[in-house]
Amino acid sequence: MAGLACAMALFLAPVSSVLAQSKVIRLIVPYAPGGPIDVTARMMAEGVRNTLGTVIIENKPGAGGNIGLDMLAKAAPDGMTIGIAAVATNAINPWLYSKMPFNAATDFAPITQMLRVPNVLVMNAETAKRLNINSVADLIKYAKANPAKLNYASGGNGSAGHLAGEIFKARAGVFALHIPYNGGNPAQLALQGGQVDFNFDNLATAAAGIKSGKLKALAVTTLARSSALPDVPALSETLKGFEIDTWWGLVAPAGTSKDVIAKLHHAFAAALNSPEIKSRFALLMAEPVASTPEEFARLMKNELAKYEKVVKASGAKVD
Repeated sequence: MAGLACAMALFLAPVSSVLAQSKVIRLIVPYAPGGPIDVTARMMAEGVRNTLGTVIIENKPGAGGNIGLDMLAKAAPDGMTIGIAAVATNAINPWLYSKMPFNAATDFAPITQMLRVPNVLVMNAETAKRLNINSVADLIKYAKANPAKLNYASGGNGSAGHLAGEIFKARAGVFALHIPYNGGNPAQLALQGGQVDFNFDNLATAAAGIKSGKLKALAVTTLARSSALPDVPALSETLKGFEIDTWWGLVAPAGTSKDVIAKLHHAFAAALNSPEIKSRFALLMAEPVASTPEEFARLMKNELAKYEKVVKASGAKVD
């Protein structure tokens, strides 16, 4: 009888409700639990529960995100498996790894960008005070007057922080020794502990150190100032045109029908535009971006081309 009642309930429910209740959408996060990408993916899963039904998060970390994205690329294009594409996986890794298990340009169907997080140039606050560095101009001046005395940390060779540092060095005409760590958190801890002088990190990660006074924010790397740190200048105010930020968004396997993409986009864009998601993202210093699939496709294409030049110029390789 219970089975018959369940069947009758499904029969009487609206079609969209039946689809939402009868299947579970998998959202592959190509990184470990607990980081900003994982946290925001879980927010989005909650945000679309009423429109898409249950969305479960599957964390598939490894190989800089390549393992999870490879699983997504090979999934059935039926809208029941989607995932996170990020600047690392879809713009940097294709040039960083000699062999990729997927094609970043052709193996995914964009749904929507989720957010943009400013990167920020930060110094150890005590180091900045000791060296009398209060601005990007001061940092450049000191580096030129004291060649090879500064160093900077990153989450690893070829990471976004490493590449931002290399671009900065080239644009500013200075040298600083790159010290790679095994992940962004160890790099941030090394900076706060005074083991390194500066780094480029996403604002979501660096915010706590900035608020506590352990880190001094010299500039954000978005083209314009960030509303999250309105008193901190953009690096482009010193180095014209400098622009690097962290982004990620939702994609499906290539071949997913336009109708399915449209339904997914409608649900996720509505969640991104909701006051609740905006306020929760603001706590992570992140800006929701409910772009169209076409807009997200253009962003990924442009970023892929940009980082080809950056990675090749840096000489970074991880395999």
